[in-house]
Amino acid sequence: MGANSSSISELPENEYLQKLSGSEPISENDPFWNQLLSFSFTTPTNSADLKLLEEATISVCKSLVEKNPRTGNLGSLIKVFLSRTKELKISAECQNHLFIWQAHNALFIICCLLKVFISRMSEEELQLHFTYEEKAGPSSYGTECEDLIEELLCCLIQLIVEIPLLYPCQHTDSNWWKWLCSWYRGRYSGGVTSALGDITYSISLEAVTTLIVFLSCQLFHKEILRESIIHKYLMHGRCLPYTSRLVKTLLYNFIRQERSPPPGTHAFQQQTDGGGLLYGIASGVATGLWTVFTLGGVGSKASAQLEQCSPLASQSLLLLLVLANLTDAPDTPNPYRQAIMSFKNTQDNTAFSSSNPHAFQINFNSLYTALCEQQKSDQATLLLYMLLHQNSNVRTYVLARTDIENLVLPILEILYHVEERNSHHVYMALIILLILTEDDGFNRSIHEVILKNITWYAERVLTEISLGSLLILVVIRTIQYNMTRTRDKYLHTNCLAALANMSAQFRSLHQYAAQRIISLFSLLSKKHNKVLEQATQSLRGSLGSNDSPLPDYRFWEMSDCLHVSETKLRHAQDLNVIEEVIRMMLEIINSCLTNSLHHNPNLVYALLYKRDLFEQFRTHPSFQDIMQNIDLVISFFSSRLEQAGAELSVERVLEIIKQGAVALPKDRLRKFPELKFKYVEEEQPEEFFIPYVWSLVYNSAVALYWNPRDIQLFTMDSG
Repeated sequence: MGANSSSISELPENEYLQKLSGSEPISENDPFWNQLLSFSFTTPTNSADLKLLEEATISVCKSLVEKNPRTGNLGSLIKVFLSRTKELKISAECQNHLFIWQAHNALFIICCLLKVFISRMSEEELQLHFTYEEKAGPSSYGTECEDLIEELLCCLIQLIVEIPLLYPCQHTDSNWWKWLCSWYRGRYSGGVTSALGDITYSISLEAVTTLIVFLSCQLFHKEILRESIIHKYLMHGRCLPYTSRLVKTLLYNFIRQERSPPPGTHAFQQQTDGGGLLYGIASGVATGLWTVFTLGGVGSKASAQLEQCSPLASQSLLLLLVLANLTDAPDTPNPYRQAIMSFKNTQDNTAFSSSNPHAFQINFNSLYTALCEQQKSDQATLLLYMLLHQNSNVRTYVLARTDIENLVLPILEILYHVEERNSHHVYMALIILLILTEDDGFNRSIHEVILKNITWYAERVLTEISLGSLLILVVIRTIQYNMTRTRDKYLHTNCLAALANMSAQFRSLHQYAAQRIISLFSLLSKKHNKVLEQATQSLRGSLGSNDSPLPDYRFWEMSDCLHVSETKLRHAQDLNVIEEVIRMMLEIINSCLTNSLHHNPNLVYALLYKRDLFEQFRTHPSFQDIMQNIDLVISFFSSRLEQAGAELSVERVLEIIKQGAVALPKDRLRKFPELKFKYVEEEQPEEFFIPYVWSLVYNSAVALYWNPRDIQLFTMDSG
């Protein structure tokens, strides 16, 4: 068998892997590493591929876990990787042109091994595996006195922020890249991009993936990690100065959405004269062990899917979300979150505050475009939420856009397809709308944007409708879905808050939108009557008589409920909740009538058409005050319609309403405080966001697989 393994099942017996995981220490200067790292393969493209690989090599990994504290071979491999990347950055005169290739291959192996180590041991135990020092002889690399974990983390960040992707020759500030581009230009007719760009894309992706793996210790703890060793390294010391550059690079990776090179295209081709640039790698001299890693082979279904997306963009976004949601250190806030909170537009010439060392600039137009295009994914919606909530510069820019429909429409589509989305994605989309509706300018402008043929809205053909009316329709539909399915009070509250924020600026409401507002109130009214009947029956049954009179439920005292069980008291609680929602709907209708009645004849029409709905609430102590204005409007316009005679057409009724809106004595309408709601995060938001982010990583990360039985942070149905 030797060095050649023809199938994955043969990997555990392969001599290279056996030596790596064996009992003998391997110095970082040993020629073994050149043999191990000189392979050509297509990086696995999905979690299924990684699962096959992990299952095949689990015996090798277990052996390395057992013997590494004595051999230090993991540390030697990492030092080899560090030496290759050091050459990559400073050795423009280096005669060994394998450094970038071998650095990529070494990093892939390190990432695979780290994932197994981290899933099977505590951070303290992991740290011990990095602290082995060979007793015999000095090392050529000389990092024994340095912290190898910090060294590796810092190196990974440097790779991400310093290696250009597909057009390295444009980065003229880097002498070694100038030299490398020049060298490859002379060697390959295909150009730098086809050879060098593909492998730099791969090594950038591998570096991002390895950082995610380093942080994945959170997956194996039920509680939120607040004192993590890895967090400490990333927030202090050598990694800290790279904070803003890392955040900026990850954002730009997301913005650019660079597609991955097709599988296998990043393998450097052998020279036509037979010269040994990679001493025969492409011709198979040293590929026997590693060609079995081509799990996503050319033409496979997985590869075809990946060609349509950007693994680097997706993985970078996941890493950014993980970093942004790390808990604050005891002495300092999370610097990655600080960077996200403070970056500015490249067109913003105002000076940065000296108190924020993590500030930077980015092209907001490009960021806005990417956010608009990527909202189908949970992680892009979560990023949008974070930016709107935490970065006032981004929020101001977004609200000033004249094409706000490009952002709002994808958010509405998420809510419209609520049945197909997980609850967290729906929450984020809804909170984004709530944040946007805090701005009066937004609430006015969305009624000026006219949309045509909204194909995804199936309940009714909408050939022409304003963005504002469509937003109302979708939010009301979400409320109705929640009432019949999930019954989540939090969802109700945020939906109604968004409508309330908009209500004073309702303009030219579409006929269907006006109808749906009143239809929702009708549904709530029926729900109220049903719950009231159930509550009354429960109380009557507890008092022991079906004939004895009951006090009005609005004036029930605790003494009336002494013998009512908890189950029956729940009806009273349900009644209280439904009345809170009804109160909010009446306030929304009242806000529109008192602030913009003359702009909304369709709402007045719908109100008159269903006027009987409001009768039962006129004298109700919980609604009496707010009903005064609604009752006045109904009475005023009903009177004018009666004067106009019977058998009026819809057009004639609308004409009378428009005329009456001018004549309505506004001073008779009672003034209420303006309806304004502001989104505020719950206390300890990390309890929600950290499990959510890691569920996204678990389900969406490119070519990463964790055994679901090992996951402790969340239940497997929460992702």
